[in-house]
Amino acid sequence: MTDAANEPILNQIEKFLINSELVYNKSGNIFVVTIPGSHKLSTTCSLSVGTTALTVNAFVARNPDENHEAVYRWILERNLKMYGVCFAIDSHGDIYLAGRVPLASLDETELDRLIGCVWEYSDGAFNTILELGFATAIRKEWDWRISRGESTANLEAFAHLAAQQP
Repeated sequence: MTDAANEPILNQIEKFLINSELVYNKSGNIFVVTIPGSHKLSTTCSLSVGTTALTVNAFVARNPDENHEAVYRWILERNLKMYGVCFAIDSHGDIYLAGRVPLASLDETELDRLIGCVWEYSDGAFNTILELGFATAIRKEWDWRISRGESTANLEAFAHLAAQQP
């Protein structure tokens, strides 16, 4: 259910998403936006309009299989340099971007900056998170594909891991 007081900001967000040619769904005060990537195929981001703030949440990666301390340390160090959103983990250890911005500060420039930050931080961190937290699984997948003559094209960014067999 939308609040009439939020209609102008909801219209502004919707106009921005349309002009940016981003795929989204809207339900009440929440927009679920699909942000295409280059390292990560896409990032799903929710924009939730509250009474005083826009809450931003985006799934980045599931709970790492291994090397949790290194993964979490790496993302926490990134938080020091980030704008609008920061890395967070949920009770399952899954990695998200989360942020809250005052509605009074939202305009087209700020929306563009926030969506750009979600894209940059999610897409830019994705391979490092996978390399740190899923190296064993990547090696196994690489070996499985090679043994069956399958393509490793979407694993090329991790070819160096395949060469580093334990």
